[in-house]
Amino acid sequence: MANISGFSKLSKQEKVDWICKHYLDNHQEAKHKITQYWNSDAKLQKLHDEFAENTISNYYLPFGVAPNFKINQQTYAIPMAIEESSVVAAASKAAKFWDDKGGFKTKVLGTTKVGHVHFMCKAKPQQVEDFFKQIETQLYADAKPLTKNMEKRGGGITGITLINKTNQLDNYYQLHCHFETKDAMGANFINSCLEQFGKTLEAQAVKYEDFTSENRPEVVMCILSNYVPECLVKAEVSCPIQQLGSTEAEAQNFAKRFKQAIDIATIEPYRAVTHNKGIMNGIDAVVLATGNDFRAVEAGIHAYAAKDGQYRSLTQVELTDTQFTFSIEIPLAIGTIGGLTSLHPLVKVALAMLGEPSAEELMQIIAVAGLAQNFAAVNSLVTTGIQKGHMKMHLMNILNQFEATEAERQKAVEYFKTHTATHSEVVKFITQLRA
Repeated sequence: MANISGFSKLSKQEKVDWICKHYLDNHQEAKHKITQYWNSDAKLQKLHDEFAENTISNYYLPFGVAPNFKINQQTYAIPMAIEESSVVAAASKAAKFWDDKGGFKTKVLGTTKVGHVHFMCKAKPQQVEDFFKQIETQLYADAKPLTKNMEKRGGGITGITLINKTNQLDNYYQLHCHFETKDAMGANFINSCLEQFGKTLEAQAVKYEDFTSENRPEVVMCILSNYVPECLVKAEVSCPIQQLGSTEAEAQNFAKRFKQAIDIATIEPYRAVTHNKGIMNGIDAVVLATGNDFRAVEAGIHAYAAKDGQYRSLTQVELTDTQFTFSIEIPLAIGTIGGLTSLHPLVKVALAMLGEPSAEELMQIIAVAGLAQNFAAVNSLVTTGIQKGHMKMHLMNILNQFEATEAERQKAVEYFKTHTATHSEVVKFITQLRA
């Protein structure tokens, strides 16, 4: 192991050489594994290299498609970038199931995004409130050069509120700011506005007569929030209960067990975490395929799942005597312009595949992917069990680990059509086959 100064200034090949020499055994084999994923198109490779820092290669994920999604009576083929077996297949199966039952219905409930200027102030609360009222107009005015273009697109700053948090942390206040960013995710726009608010706040505080040098506001940080409970989208499916099974008794039993599974995830955090992770399989795959920030989306959605003080299911079921309705409501701050959406070639393909959606349209598509994934997972759990389908999809991964020949793969696929495909059973089968 070794330290190095100036690593970022090395060429990509020099970075690879240094890593292989100091951190990897079998240098030549390691170099080959790293460099074999370099793109032969130098211009395209340079584009990928500049997405992040200190890049030494490309890390591939499967780019799949889940077809036959009927959303608000329009049919979509949804792009999904994910490495986990069965996710795309499960989404596709759910899409097919709901296609002749009216498909998915969606609605955007809000598009407001949030950011804060966090500051400390030892002055009396009333002094801080009076100060804010005096500078509120100036905050908007000073940010005008930043908001001009966004306002032309129908966006901008939609509100600034002073929040007193001194009962939770001594001297702590915040400017709670609302933004509309239209088809952009808007992180850079929001953060630029917030930093300007911070500068205005401190500059005006120096001139404010009721403040002394000891009790003036001091800005701690200016940053957007990835928790966006007012940037919401809802998706749902609904059908007569009798359509959920081949007989009335089977359909009623399925509806009952399905609701029980959702109820358990609503009151039991241990189950809710895994339940929602499955939802995020679908959501993250589309977010990643369309060049959006899946970490931000994950953080905001999981916070929303705990908004009432306990972590709960993101999906809900409503049953009447005759009707089954399954829905999801989630916060989503995403964009279809800016960032990777205008740079990454496959992101451009993904957005074109979806018909060049607006941010609101993409919100609805992403929510549907999450709902479909959850329906498929819970459907398996309350009927055949999750492992039967999952392990069959995982079979190819195990066979690849053993570098199975095409003949071996065909025999394995045929055998495991009627046998449970656990890892140990696949190993046993391959070993016996080769013996």
